[in-house]
Amino acid sequence: MKPLELVGETESKNQDLTKTRERERDSMEKVNQTFFLSHGSPTLSIDDSLEARQFFKSWTNKVLPQKPKSILVISAHWDTKVPTVNTVLRNSTIHDFYGFPDPMYKLKYEAPGAIELGKRVKELLMGEGGMKRVDEDKNRGLDHGAWIPLMLMYPEADIPVCQLSVQSSQSGTYHYNMGKALASLKDEGVLIIGSGSATHNLRKLDSNITNGSAVPWALAFDHWLRDSLLQGRYGDVNEWEEKAPNAKMAHPWPEHFYPLHVAMGAAGGDAKAEQIHTSWQLGTLSYSSYSFTSSL
Repeated sequence: MKPLELVGETESKNQDLTKTRERERDSMEKVNQTFFLSHGSPTLSIDDSLEARQFFKSWTNKVLPQKPKSILVISAHWDTKVPTVNTVLRNSTIHDFYGFPDPMYKLKYEAPGAIELGKRVKELLMGEGGMKRVDEDKNRGLDHGAWIPLMLMYPEADIPVCQLSVQSSQSGTYHYNMGKALASLKDEGVLIIGSGSATHNLRKLDSNITNGSAVPWALAFDHWLRDSLLQGRYGDVNEWEEKAPNAKMAHPWPEHFYPLHVAMGAAGGDAKAEQIHTSWQLGTLSYSSYSFTSSL
């Protein structure tokens, strides 16, 4: 057993740490929104003809003028068995795409890492979220699901960024609950972004469709998602495989959809959703993106 004076000293230190966090939290500007962003094709990084590129570039003027303290990105392109955060001093740029124009492989987005945020995410997931294991990756940088949107949104690359992985073997509800466990980060000035795709079936891309239109099955899923979110039917979105039209056609694998569930959960069950962008590429790839505004 610990001597009583040591127990008292430990309790005092814990109380001081709690008070410090509360003061820091109060001094920060809270971020009252979370976001799901459809990052589409890697060509978003260079193709000025894409409507979505202009949307991302207008981010600080039209969507979120407030500069967050740090950014947590849940990207579809990091899929692990257990939740994992990257804890690095500075993020490297992962070019995890193949067969694209050479200039894309020269792009870099070396934002500062957010080690303390990563450890806080781990703490919340294992505490509030009840998860038994959350790993840290001390080498991984940012994959293109994170750095391409951020390069357009925050080109200065001066905001610390942490990534959190998805678990494609789990469910929408699992990821929604993951988001719920992270909700308090908004009060600490953290911008929470789920980066995936409203529809994602690469085998059905149609290079003959160049006018920004969509094929019927993709449009039906995209409209179902929009209506479900705007009407607050988050339970239906959690059960999307049973509720949505053309679910398996729109998402043969779920990893590009699960970042949405984390963003929804982090906003709260009474959050108000808004569609902040929609456009199409190659007939089946939707760039529909959403904000979730938490009730005060």
